[in-house]
Amino acid sequence: MRSTLTPFGHRPWRINSMSQKPVSIKIGPGFPGLLTILFIALKLTGYISWSWWWVLSPLWIPLAIVAAIFLVFALIAGVIMVIAALVNKR
Repeated sequence: MRSTLTPFGHRPWRINSMSQKPVSIKIGPGFPGLLTILFIALKLTGYISWSWWWVLSPLWIPLAIVAAIFLVFALIAGVIMVIAALVNKR
């Protein structure tokens, strides 16, 4: 098997050892990052008069959603553990 190196000297990730197609990993600002840059530019040029909380909201809203989902699952797991402990006491 021929070894393929990228310009940085690293081997690209592969799906499995039998596959010859490299898997590309895209790294970049993404939609929330681009939206944040747009909002900051609009705020600094005076086109919008939003609070900085809303200008930076594309950064913190996805994190808040993930945190809320995690808390809901943690709460459900806690309730299940308490119920299981109560049932096992009997």
